[in-house]
Amino acid sequence: MKNIDMKEFIKAMDELEKERGISKAYLIESLEAALVTAYKREFDTVDNVKVTIDDTTGEIHIYSIRDVVEVLEDPLLEIDLESARKIDPVYNVGDVVNLEILPKDFGRIAAQTAKQVVVQKIREVERNMVFTEFNDKKGEIVTGLIQKADGGIVVMDLGKLEGVMPMKEQIPTEHYRVNDKVRGYVVDVERGAKGNPQVIVSRSHPDFVRKLFEFEIPEIYEGLIEIKSVSRDAGSRSKVAVYSKNPDIDPVGSCVGQKGIRIQNIINELNGEKIDVIEWNEDPAIFIAAALLPAQVMAVDVRDEEKFAQVVVPDDQLSLAIGKAGQNARLAAKLTNWKIDIKSESQMREILMNQAEETKDAGEEESQDE
Repeated sequence: MKNIDMKEFIKAMDELEKERGISKAYLIESLEAALVTAYKREFDTVDNVKVTIDDTTGEIHIYSIRDVVEVLEDPLLEIDLESARKIDPVYNVGDVVNLEILPKDFGRIAAQTAKQVVVQKIREVERNMVFTEFNDKKGEIVTGLIQKADGGIVVMDLGKLEGVMPMKEQIPTEHYRVNDKVRGYVVDVERGAKGNPQVIVSRSHPDFVRKLFEFEIPEIYEGLIEIKSVSRDAGSRSKVAVYSKNPDIDPVGSCVGQKGIRIQNIINELNGEKIDVIEWNEDPAIFIAAALLPAQVMAVDVRDEEKFAQVVVPDDQLSLAIGKAGQNARLAAKLTNWKIDIKSESQMREILMNQAEETKDAGEEESQDE
């Protein structure tokens, strides 16, 4: 079946393959499948049909596929042996015959279907390309323009597609307004409605802070300083543990910058969120003491098997070490991945005295028993 319009579509497919990288073979295969469906719908038949398209001329051939049988029972799906051998004497029972059919006015239907399929596949391929592009940006920072901010989900325009910032990914102390330009961390890329990619963006994720440090601190970006861990209460306080193998590099000083300018850029991006930069140490006692900054620590007793640390601080440092609503201690525990129990000097002295009394009493009881 020849059709001028189909020749034009073949040319269009060649151009799409060349310019956009959309496989011509894939488009033709999709179109052949769509034409089978269109044929059955148009002619209201359950025929077992196959459609082929010449990838050069656009010529369409439609075949009714029949099984060769001895006794004909279903004329739509079968052909008797005698009729089959009139077509070609080599046919036997069990073979398959492709009978070409020439439905009236199918060229118009084919052209309409071709247009729909090509447009659909172009959109599908473009969606997949955008999905792949943004999927590769997982763990990166993107900038977008806020389109919707009504106190719930924030919707961002990221250029090629939409970014979504759910409530849990927002900084609680921030207020977002339409047309604000904001940066966020790509947590995930999902297939949204109709297969459209949707980027899940976060400003509350601890790794948003990690990435901001990479942007602002050249030594981190270059690998001279390593971020070992980050703990965060978004909008309130973050703790970042940094380390350098090079003894000539001060990791904390490099991150803070001269007169605090480097760390201030990050604080500004986070709208005033406090950031404690701490030097990581392989000795857990030293690291835990540093993690409890700004509080001063007197002693740290670690139990490696339990990953538990008993910390003693001066009496006037207890509330600072624990922090408001336990924040400082909680962030230090997250940062170090150790369980931390904090006691003041007076509390620890009292505990030790009680233990000594109990030991003494137990010793006296043993003596009496003897």
